[in-house]
Amino acid sequence: MALKRPSGPRPPMRKKEPEHRINEFIRVPEVRLVGDNVEPGVYPTRKALELADELELDLVEISPNAVPPVCKIVDYSKFIYEQKKKQKEIKANAKQTVIKEIRFGPNTSEHDFDFKLKHAMRFLESGEKVRAYVHFKGRAIVFKEQGEILLLKFAQALEDYGKVELLPKLEGKRMFLTLAPKTTKK
Repeated sequence: MALKRPSGPRPPMRKKEPEHRINEFIRVPEVRLVGDNVEPGVYPTRKALELADELELDLVEISPNAVPPVCKIVDYSKFIYEQKKKQKEIKANAKQTVIKEIRFGPNTSEHDFDFKLKHAMRFLESGEKVRAYVHFKGRAIVFKEQGEILLLKFAQALEDYGKVELLPKLEGKRMFLTLAPKTTKK
């Protein structure tokens, strides 16, 4: 069953308010002025607005919590564009942490254990985190001590490649262990 939109006129679209107070919206007696082609200092707000008008630019409140608030004489649309560009750059340079998962059963054989250990070594060497877990199916939950021993053995085998970030912890039908790569000095 589809939801029906109520008939009648649509509610008016709300204008998005600017992130910063600009020009006449700055309601403080004096401001600290910064910017290009301006002598930095504390000015009465009227004087700062006149300077911005002379330069045909906007007076933008950058730091409203400072005493007195810091304002900059700049083209507002260019200022917003530069800010968005900086945010995008910061986001692009932020390192994403990748967590690789390795699954065990409570009765994992020695060969499977070694095979998964090699994968974990490769992940840790490439700088990724590893989350190993033992999944208990049905009545296998009675072997939770075996699962914990398996995870501790796994962590001990990888102590040259990574450090334990989270010791074995049971959550529902899974027991987790998290390993982070050791920081390499360049």
